Amino acid sequence: MAIADIARKVEKTINTVGVKRSSQKGWVPAVKGYAGYGTSKRAHVLGRVLMEKPESEDREDNWAQRGYRQFFTIQVGGLEVKATVGDATVTGHTNDNGYVDLLVHDHGLEPGWHEVTIYAEGAEPATAEVLIVDDEARIGLISDIDDTTMVTWLPRALIAAYNSWFKRTDKRKPVEGMADFYKELLAEHPNAPTFYLSTGAWNTYDTLTAFMEKHGFPKAPMLLTDWGPTQTKLFRSGAEHKKVQLRNLIIDFPEIQWVLVGDDGQHDPTTYSDLVYEHPNRVAGVAIRNLSAQEHLLAHGTATPLSETDSGARTEVPMIQGEDGHKLLKAYREKPFERVEEDKRTSHDFNCGD
Repeated sequence: MAIADIARKVEKTINTVGVKRSSQKGWVPAVKGYAGYGTSKRAHVLGRVLMEKPESEDREDNWAQRGYRQFFTIQVGGLEVKATVGDATVTGHTNDNGYVDLLVHDHGLEPGWHEVTIYAEGAEPATAEVLIVDDEARIGLISDIDDTTMVTWLPRALIAAYNSWFKRTDKRKPVEGMADFYKELLAEHPNAPTFYLSTGAWNTYDTLTAFMEKHGFPKAPMLLTDWGPTQTKLFRSGAEHKKVQLRNLIIDFPEIQWVLVGDDGQHDPTTYSDLVYEHPNRVAGVAIRNLSAQEHLLAHGTATPLSETDSGARTEVPMIQGEDGHKLLKAYREKPFERVEEDKRTSHDFNCGD
């Protein structure tokens, strides 16, 4: 038996015992809704079911808490759930880690944000939101979070642990000027959807959404991940998570060309380069925040980027770089991102380095 199989078995056993013991203490399943998204024809409803102590003081509005408290959860797997979105209702089950991911067709909702309802056996109904993207949208924004909008210095283990587990979540700092950069970019495309794509855990969802609102970032669905073991690995691959989600958005919104924003502290340049190589006509532009030598040292132990960012003459997909949002906004004004006609680019026009 592989170590990943052992880890998954141990995780499942621990959680099963946790659900049983918490139920004996009077705890009940509770539904947490995440922001979903969709088109005029279908919508993804996202959420999670966790065991919760009735009348618990640790409610989601108490987001200014120590980060480690977000990770002590007991998830409810295999529970029947139902989602009502506009005119449609769909039934399904939570997965082994308690996540809800339901696809609802023919909902009849107009473009914009809407409240939906998630029901779970033994739990009070909960509301979630879904962003129905306008069929006329032709530009969209996909943004990384760690060291792109929020200063976290990931993935260096000790720094990441301190930021995620011990630092009070309302004390984290935004990257200067990034909210202004996004505001101006989106002002020119008022129906453009925004998505936050991160290797961060779903457990941090409430704190991240509160952080974005507090610092003036656009409201948007978040595509986070689960840090547990997979079928083949002890830990999930953050880079693979991003690649899968990027390709899902390419498929879900075939008419949209995306502005990709990330940083050179991890593997964003390579990840975005791969997407441009495969789908050059689906990317309107790339913006990379350049970390300082000190930030690189704290992030991954060396003073230089893990992936070199090439902005050479071969680049036809517009690409800008800058130390913060102010520098990126200045570069964007000089080199704005525009939608291009299909078949105007080849798969070799952009290279962020390998």
